[in-house]
Amino acid sequence: MMTNFETYDYIVVGGGSAGCLLAARLSDDANATVLLIEAGPRDLNPWLHVPSGFFKTINNPRYDWRYKTEPEPALHDREIAWPRGRVLGGSSAINGLIYIRGQADDFNDWAQRGNPGWSWADVLPAFRSVEAQARGASEFHGEEGGLGVEDPDVALELVSRFVEAGRQAGLPLNDDFNGADQEGVGRFQLTTRNGRRSSSARSFLASAARRPNLRVLTSVGAERLEIEDRKMRGIHCRRDGVRLYFGCRREIVLTAGTIGSTQILQLSGIGDPEMLRAAGIKTIHALSGVGRHLQDHLQSRLMLRLNRPISLNNLTRGSFRKLLIGLDYVFRRKGVLSFGASLAGGFARTSLSPDRPDVQLHFQPLSLDSYDGGLHSFPGATISACQLRPQSEGTIFVASPDPAARPEIRGNYLSTERDRLTMIEGFHWARRIAAAPALAEIVAEEHRPGSEVQSEDEILDFIRATGSSIYHPSGTCRMGPDPERGDVVDARLRVHGLAGIRVADCSIMPRLVSGNTNAAAIMIGERAAEFIREDRAASIEARSMTASRS
Repeated sequence: MMTNFETYDYIVVGGGSAGCLLAARLSDDANATVLLIEAGPRDLNPWLHVPSGFFKTINNPRYDWRYKTEPEPALHDREIAWPRGRVLGGSSAINGLIYIRGQADDFNDWAQRGNPGWSWADVLPAFRSVEAQARGASEFHGEEGGLGVEDPDVALELVSRFVEAGRQAGLPLNDDFNGADQEGVGRFQLTTRNGRRSSSARSFLASAARRPNLRVLTSVGAERLEIEDRKMRGIHCRRDGVRLYFGCRREIVLTAGTIGSTQILQLSGIGDPEMLRAAGIKTIHALSGVGRHLQDHLQSRLMLRLNRPISLNNLTRGSFRKLLIGLDYVFRRKGVLSFGASLAGGFARTSLSPDRPDVQLHFQPLSLDSYDGGLHSFPGATISACQLRPQSEGTIFVASPDPAARPEIRGNYLSTERDRLTMIEGFHWARRIAAAPALAEIVAEEHRPGSEVQSEDEILDFIRATGSSIYHPSGTCRMGPDPERGDVVDARLRVHGLAGIRVADCSIMPRLVSGNTNAAAIMIGERAAEFIREDRAASIEARSMTASRS
């Protein structure tokens, strides 16, 4: 039995990085009714708003979907953890807060693949319009948007040493990785405002949530779309075991992320017929690219044991120190609790990419084996390296028609020789920086993998045994002009062959961006809002012209 039937002009499915912004933008039109559906709870837990609170929320099943891949053949058959936000704000509420947009050539490449409106010149205004840059407005930055972007208040000797070591290793100093050039070493900016996390929910949705034309429903799981004559009519959902149905007059936009949007399409019978048949799902609309072309960033982590107690391993140990850290944050919004996952990093080129960086480095003034295990007892630091533009592609396919069943995720990491060689060279970059004088004088030893690992085969085996995701899945609803080659949405994010349905999240990326994905996801939401407004205006004008002629 259906217990609810309501109709809205727009339904946004997924209250994450793109969805919160999109729902707020669509509700700017007071004559349009908007429904935002989020599977997770509201963002009421205080740790969701403390920057370093991700240590408390990642792997917490209340706020994290805690996905895992199937055993990965090239990673010693290990299941790789994929945290994904399950809360209002999505992954922007639990991520490491690093603000990186990607490289201009990433977006020019999107446009050259048959996607007009997605070149760097096209997307830069969208990046600027959503940004509240603490440094002020410039050619590359905006200051009047909702997304807080700040320089963290970090006065750690260890971070300064890393930046100097990167310069000594041959990287130029870079004060703005989102400016004219990405290459170099420096400190990361974070998506915070006044020392608090600037999630998409807080940045965009909070100011619009009380509008009478916007309804936000949390703890509502989307199950499948209702399609009639190749047009979206509504969406079937479930809340606390109760089935709900919401009708839609204009458009439904999937913003549930690379996993969620893909899963909803497939459960609705939209995808590869052979895959759907194997899952016991009737094909409603054949679109072979749904769930294919998955890309993600793989990282390897170099851990250093230090000879001086200047890392967070030591500076946060003990009840008294923790009390001071808490008081510093409560009264000043500064200190350790205002930090993100990585405080500095860099972008470097390998021999396989002589023209632009293809490796990203993250520096953490701490060391740990996992978020669950806590910091090491010795003073330590971590330098991770990831390949920015992998060639390897995986898949996300549902295995049954049950919406509660987890889809099968296959990252297919390191499936090409280029990817393997790039990861090895990225690891060499991490070691090169660790060996530079500014760091070398405080490093007691290489804790992991250890100095005995030297040959390329040994390094690759270490990466296979310990490599992990940086949690940037993309590409499974790829944007492009040709559904026959696996494209799922067109350049205006409309699903090929269907009316009234768009996808607007990282799943539409034709290729993964060169950096962290939260900023790009928010930009995609902004572009989606622009397309919907423009298409709506064009439709009204066309009807008006038709009426006037008749």
